[in-house]
Amino acid sequence: MGFDRKEAAAAAEEEEVKWLKHYSSTESILIVGDGDLSFSWALAIAFCSAENLVATSIDSYEDLTRKYSKAESNIFVLKMMGATILHGIDANTMKLHNDLKMRRFDRIVFNFPHAGFKGKEDRMDVINAHKKLVRGFLHNASHLIRPNGEIHVSHKTGNPYDKWDIEELALGSSLIKVDQVSFRIEDYPGYNQKRGDGANCDEPFALGACCTFKFCIRGSKKLKSAHRNMISSHGSSTLSEPISTVQ
Repeated sequence: MGFDRKEAAAAAEEEEVKWLKHYSSTESILIVGDGDLSFSWALAIAFCSAENLVATSIDSYEDLTRKYSKAESNIFVLKMMGATILHGIDANTMKLHNDLKMRRFDRIVFNFPHAGFKGKEDRMDVINAHKKLVRGFLHNASHLIRPNGEIHVSHKTGNPYDKWDIEELALGSSLIKVDQVSFRIEDYPGYNQKRGDGANCDEPFALGACCTFKFCIRGSKKLKSAHRNMISSHGSSTLSEPISTVQ
């Protein structure tokens, strides 16, 4: 008549799972292009562990600690909490990296991808440079994500940022949007978005309106579940897959 031991064990295990917004301490998470690694730091602090985190930077260790005032302390904390930290990781080629190519992740996150300050943001050549970066990231991430995992891209909204056509870029890697939610930096205490380039690289940039796009691989169980939920909620489907297969 007493409380079942299996239920007690399950309840105890459930209590140990910690969340920060969309991310769980039980998930294997790859964070790409993390500036001073403060987003990874925020997740680690919330989870009280970084054992499931792989934090990456395009910079070498020397460049990272030179550019960002808090990078060294963030790295120290992340390593102490069990994170894997990889330097010199290019989002366009990361699927070939020796420390990544055999791994698969539940979540792959790229916050505010940016190809560098090469002119005004509304110039088409600048927009195309940004699109090339995002396209390459999504292609690489699609090879590193688990079948029911999600790829997250946080991005500004409005003109000219909507011209990046992130959803269309995702289709080229057989990725379908399953959700789009507002991004609020206050949800991630300790995260500091950095300019990452030029003399003011350690300064934050203005966010304004922005959101997180969530993508999964076409045909995954997660996509089918989201499709069913939207049909039951709205009476018709607003989440569709292209009929043709993208190679």
